Amino acid sequence: MSRKSTAQARKFFWEKAGAELLSRGGQKVKQPTRLHRENMSPAVAVITLNWNGWRDTVECLKSLYQTDYASRHIVVVDNASTDESLAKIDWYCTNELKFVHHFTETTVRNKPIKVTHYTKGRLSNSVHQRELDAEPKADYELTVIQNRKNHGFAEGNNMAIAYALKTLNPDYVLLVNNDTIVCKNFLNELVTAAEQNEQIGLLQPKILRYVDSTIESTGIMCDTLAYSKFRGFYEKDEGQYDNDREDGFFYASGACVLIRKSLLTALSDECFDPYLFAYYEDVDLSWMARLIGFKVVYCPESVCYHKGRASFGDETPLAIYLGLRNRLRVLIKNYSVSTLIFVLPLTIVLKFSLLTFNCIVNLDSSYLSSFVKALGWNVLNLRSALILRERIQSKRKLRDTEIMKYMIPYSFGIRAALKDRSRHRTDTAD
Repeated sequence: MSRKSTAQARKFFWEKAGAELLSRGGQKVKQPTRLHRENMSPAVAVITLNWNGWRDTVECLKSLYQTDYASRHIVVVDNASTDESLAKIDWYCTNELKFVHHFTETTVRNKPIKVTHYTKGRLSNSVHQRELDAEPKADYELTVIQNRKNHGFAEGNNMAIAYALKTLNPDYVLLVNNDTIVCKNFLNELVTAAEQNEQIGLLQPKILRYVDSTIESTGIMCDTLAYSKFRGFYEKDEGQYDNDREDGFFYASGACVLIRKSLLTALSDECFDPYLFAYYEDVDLSWMARLIGFKVVYCPESVCYHKGRASFGDETPLAIYLGLRNRLRVLIKNYSVSTLIFVLPLTIVLKFSLLTFNCIVNLDSSYLSSFVKALGWNVLNLRSALILRERIQSKRKLRDTEIMKYMIPYSFGIRAALKDRSRHRTDTAD
């Protein structure tokens, strides 16, 4: 993906969807109004990404519309789904929709919702067969952005954020995965916590596993080589991390995170690096936030449930390729030169050693092939990484040593490599 095509794709939402009057069938269509603030509460633009997952998206929307926070507007970004996503989401807004979900047969029923669709050069309103009696309030509106290709998690969300900032003018942007279910007081607790300190740039709720209510994440730990690990993963939630709101983790999960508008402004209104199609975009965001002086905070009072089915799998060649290429790019962008000189070669050598071992054990050269492709991609895209690096480093307020105090000093990657080698030796001896 070229930088030029990325800018052109996003330009539509800034100029067409946000700033101008759009036309449909030769008639003027009034641009959407600014987000309504109920009782002067901070306004929140809620964004969720859909790609061939309308069942999850509908269940997520149902929970979002049932929250007790009124000053919100929900935006769904459809990344060129090839299933019936757009039709099913529209149907949910005005009709009863019944489907068999992963665990139970589900019937969702909601009040009429005004649906506004955006595609390139076109805006349309959809209320289907049911006419609304009056101009709907913000919590009964849904905006659907229809992308013509899959822009991935990073750029898909960037396009929606650009639209929201220009059109809705929110105080906060909430990014939430479409396979999450939120509790009724979820958003109110997040906003209340964020309002306590204007230096809070990112706020993550308590994320529990949908299947058994054990912990998925109470913030994500990260070592100095950017290997990461969910804090509390698979543990029974007994409030053991509720007092560690700023310490004991490094970054907020991209599965659900509240972002302060002033942080987005500081990042030139671009939330994620568009080159990070998937993986490590949330590490990069939290790292940049800390680097320019914002806090990353965990809010245990706010709870959501995440189904968490990985799109690419944990150890597939594609996952290894995306993970390594993006991790190297994040390191290049965010560390100072003096730290990077040590960390970057160590990261490359460590990963090469681990993948070489995997190739020998599994008799599969695809591991090393993914490694070579990841290095090659970073060489080809080094210029763009250096441009973004210069932009963020020019705004730096904290030294690496101050940021690294939130990191784990030893490497999860080294421990994993040693564990794999130990297991292999034991299996061979047996």
